[in-house]
Amino acid sequence: MKHYIGAGNPMRAQFEAKAPYVAKHFAWQFDDGVGTVTLNRPERKNPLTFDSYGELRDLFRALVYATDVKAVVVTGAGGNFCSGGDVHEIIGPLTRMRMPELLEFTRMTGDLVKAIRQCPQPIVGAIDGVCAGAGAMIALACDLRYGAPATKTAFLFTRVGLAGADMGACALLPRVIGQGRASELLFTGRAMKADEGLAWGFFNALHESGALLEAATAVARDLARGPTFAHGMTKTMLSQEWAMTIEQAIEAEAQAQAICMQTEDFRRAYEAFSAKRQPEFGGD
Repeated sequence: MKHYIGAGNPMRAQFEAKAPYVAKHFAWQFDDGVGTVTLNRPERKNPLTFDSYGELRDLFRALVYATDVKAVVVTGAGGNFCSGGDVHEIIGPLTRMRMPELLEFTRMTGDLVKAIRQCPQPIVGAIDGVCAGAGAMIALACDLRYGAPATKTAFLFTRVGLAGADMGACALLPRVIGQGRASELLFTGRAMKADEGLAWGFFNALHESGALLEAATAVARDLARGPTFAHGMTKTMLSQEWAMTIEQAIEAEAQAQAICMQTEDFRRAYEAFSAKRQPEFGGD
């Protein structure tokens, strides 16, 4: 299927020059409403570079306007998810930079997490093998995460002499697995085993490596067939309500739901229920 980032919306012209979208520093596929990002440097366990950080950030920013993309799967090639920042292409150069350059880099990496969190599509992580450092943060930024029995997830910033406070880790990880467990992982840098991640709520489910991507993609396709405008509203409220009181959250949800009640998908669902058939949602 030919895919145009931003097709059919007011920002279309900004992205048509890239159509069909071809990634330079990772693989991108689009089919049946689902985009798949594959980190694909398998010989090195899919580490990130300055360029891949930036292109990933730009892709997720562009997805705000890609109304044909209903859900996204993020995975890695060769049996691993992502080993983090490339030691030679990122960490080495960072040791020679001055503060303004370092801050520019750390803000860019944080912008990647913000872009993942702010795009309206549900992001599904298929996380196999090694998932470390910045790779663990990309996984953490996903809305749903599926792992394999051999998956090991490590927020190993302290292992390279840095704080566990990186790319939003101290905000996001405690909200997913709890303050005490997050503190242990961020202080020690040890790897969280797959069964721990499942028990602690980091993973939604575990699948054998050979079935992992298929299972994650099946979830993404189910989401893509759903009321995608409403899914975007759910994602927005899940993020924004962290900073609200209960009273504020209840009022914000009243307004959000009233907006969703004006959509065609709400009408379609009612008509399908009345006719005793499954609704076919359009995302509008």
